[in-house]
Amino acid sequence: MIKTTDVLDARDGLGVVDPVEDAIAAPPYLWALGAALSAFALYAITLAPTTSFWDTSEYIATAHTLGIPHPPGNPFFLVLAKTWSLLLAPTGLPVAVRINLFAAATSAAATGFFYLVAHRVVVGVLQEPRLARVGALASSVIGATAFTVWNQSNVNEKVYTLSVMIIAIVSWLSVRWYDRGEEPGSERYVLWALFLLAIGSTSHMMSVLPAPAFGILILLARPRRLLSVAVLGRAVALVALGLSFSFFLPIRADLDPVINEGDPTCASIGEAAASIFSRGKVGCPALNSTLTREQYQTPPVWERKAPFTAQMATFMQYFEWQWARGLDPSELPVSSRTPFTLLFLALGFAGLYAAWSTDRTLFAYLAVLAGTLTVALVVYLNFKHGYSLHAALDQGQREVRERDYFYVATFSYWGCLAGMGLAWTWHVVAQALGGGLERYRRAAPVLLIALIPLGLNWSWATRSGDYAARDWAYDLLMSVEPYAVLFTNGDNDTFPLWYVQEVEGIRKDVTVIVGQYLFTTWYPKQLQELTLPGSQRPFDEALAPGLHADRPVPTRPLTTIDPQILDQVSTIRLPEDLTVAFPKLAVTYPAGMVLDRSQQIALRIINDSALERPIYFSSSGGLMTQLGLERWGVRHGLTTKLELRNLETDPHEGMLQGSPEYGGTWFAVEKSLRLYEEIYEFRGLRDRDIWVDRSTTMMPFQYYVMALQLSDLAALSGRSPELVQRLRDDAEAFQLVAAGGLLGAPEVESP
Repeated sequence: MIKTTDVLDARDGLGVVDPVEDAIAAPPYLWALGAALSAFALYAITLAPTTSFWDTSEYIATAHTLGIPHPPGNPFFLVLAKTWSLLLAPTGLPVAVRINLFAAATSAAATGFFYLVAHRVVVGVLQEPRLARVGALASSVIGATAFTVWNQSNVNEKVYTLSVMIIAIVSWLSVRWYDRGEEPGSERYVLWALFLLAIGSTSHMMSVLPAPAFGILILLARPRRLLSVAVLGRAVALVALGLSFSFFLPIRADLDPVINEGDPTCASIGEAAASIFSRGKVGCPALNSTLTREQYQTPPVWERKAPFTAQMATFMQYFEWQWARGLDPSELPVSSRTPFTLLFLALGFAGLYAAWSTDRTLFAYLAVLAGTLTVALVVYLNFKHGYSLHAALDQGQREVRERDYFYVATFSYWGCLAGMGLAWTWHVVAQALGGGLERYRRAAPVLLIALIPLGLNWSWATRSGDYAARDWAYDLLMSVEPYAVLFTNGDNDTFPLWYVQEVEGIRKDVTVIVGQYLFTTWYPKQLQELTLPGSQRPFDEALAPGLHADRPVPTRPLTTIDPQILDQVSTIRLPEDLTVAFPKLAVTYPAGMVLDRSQQIALRIINDSALERPIYFSSSGGLMTQLGLERWGVRHGLTTKLELRNLETDPHEGMLQGSPEYGGTWFAVEKSLRLYEEIYEFRGLRDRDIWVDRSTTMMPFQYYVMALQLSDLAALSGRSPELVQRLRDDAEAFQLVAAGGLLGAPEVESP
């Protein structure tokens, strides 16, 4: 097969000016910019106005404070997001909006660069630059509006949109080097690509996914031009420079930011360098642990967490969502979406065929990248069974949530390929119609296929008006008394609280404790340091005057246990009964019971803090139940306070036990009703058309239970029938949201 570039070279030798050659030599950067700005506008219109669930709050808070998020720490993301936020600060936009716009901007930039990649292939198919500029737009529209791409681009839930941008830029640099590799200085494209791969890896390893395709392209094109000592030396230096961005982690950790996960401090710069350039193999232990994500104990890929066929089935489930998510609320594959799934699957392969038919070397790059982002990525990620696809399995056998966001680069790139395939289809239809360029105008309606994801994904991809996570966190924090200790159970009742505290500055006096983090050596020590008398942050009564009784600032940290002793705490099996005494109560744990590290440290914190700091739990389940303390729990709105008294014989004024049919739960009635009526905010929780993430429906469900129980307590305490009915109506509204929302509840729930 004759390559397009060979024909162009021949024409150039004859002195013939060819428009296709000109289009390759001078790519349509203004059109690419227009595609990127259009995508950015779409994401801005559907942008989340604040934080969201899962890692969104953690990343917004750590970007704002330059803290250290969970491993691998993501330093490149942190610095870029902080810089972006500072640049947008004069606009007066809230911090969360600014960081969310960072996700929108990086994803939109990827759209622009993928436009250029698509145009390079499409111009070879259509042989007419004006048509190619239009045809390549199909790639931009499809890639930008694929469900997961769109949904991850209007909130900064992860760091992955930055990686998608790097993948797109590296792809475009690869194409430019291929087209201009014979020119003096063309090695700069390769060097820039290597630098981006290296520095991108300090944000997330997703950034290096183009590496196999990049290597294949170099081997197939002109590898000898890159083998000079000067080029290789510059390459090594640039890779080292990119990797050195990880020095941010030990430097910043040594300054003790409030959020300092993993605490990757090092004894010396030499130790840190050894860790960074060995990718965590030698050097500084704390930094190694962060860089290798040691706390997650990920098994090697050959130890499959689930059969590969099941993992591919989950991937195809996510692929099925991308093109027509709004046709059916079910997470499971449904017949109404199947035609669109097959259509865009076929268009992606048609895009690869278009590349094959115009340039085999470019096809090799595109095909290897497609294989890397699909089958190879499924193998590497090695997920458990899908959250909803295999819902009948025990929770331990399946993922705790949907993992489609790990494939955001896959779906963005497949949209690019599908757009190429649609442009090729346009060409085929036009050829069948006959005539000159007019035939392309008659065949143009076929391009409207690119708008299908835009129309059918909007209602599910948009995050406009979603305040649910922020209000959930605000409500939790406002429920507890000054200087409280609040034990949480996981990401969604922890990270949003960090956001409200560190970004909005609300209730910084509360010590939020993530139960799972107590297993680590660094976290308990940080809690001690943050609650020392000189470090304890003050309570601001102006937030809700008169809501809480006055309480003096604590005079001691939340635990006085020696840090060296903390390090030695490990899981034990009790050889005999153990009684732990608290003020006014004692808990006996029977012989043979296993108490893990987190439970033992939690008990010590409760024991040391109880006299100066009220103890709360984000739910009466989880850690509170594990410790056998639920019988002393009294609900204060959404939270449960540990009352150090016998509730049956020594009830506190204002406490009331609910009816048995409503759980028989003890409530601080006056306070809970005031919290509900005057303090709590429910935006996106009580009235909502679609609740997209079914793994977080426990949040509106907890509001449902609370409103229902408060209606019972209001009736028992002789409140007005109007209040009782309003609380029951609210409970029904919360229940509907917990089921998926007015429009999002599936007719038949998956098992």
